[in-house]
Amino acid sequence: MTFQMQNFARILQFSVSFSRSFHQCQPLNQIQLLTRLRVVDNSTIGKEAMLEGRPPKCIHVYNKTGIGTIGDKVLVAIKGQKKKAVIVGVKQKQAPLVPKFDSNNIVLIEDNGTPIGTRIHVPVPSILRKILKERSVAKQIDFTKLLSIATKFV
Repeated sequence: MTFQMQNFARILQFSVSFSRSFHQCQPLNQIQLLTRLRVVDNSTIGKEAMLEGRPPKCIHVYNKTGIGTIGDKVLVAIKGQKKKAVIVGVKQKQAPLVPKFDSNNIVLIEDNGTPIGTRIHVPVPSILRKILKERSVAKQIDFTKLLSIATKFV
């Protein structure tokens, strides 16, 4: 009887210590509040932030759900400033024919929708054309300039 109790105590101790090394939930691969992002244009503020190892963080997502996908506009904190950006690539699972990226990519824009940089260094999904064309409003924000500085499309 004592042998069985000792075995039971060992199993219980092993299972408690073993379960502590696992996380209960999976990490989120979506863009929401305080998500670290990667600037993929050649703007000076974006390059400096990435070289310092302090990538921009998402402060706000401009949509109803609060979770950003390709083509959504976000507000980011970068080098102590607030800037607007457009998401051009995300890690999360995508719809068919939409590429999944290794990092959450953004392009910094000004308030009127013109990009701060002059070139985008990574491939941009071709579905972004359709998404941004639907969201461009006449005489307000024009996202076509963002597509014109892209060098590669996937």
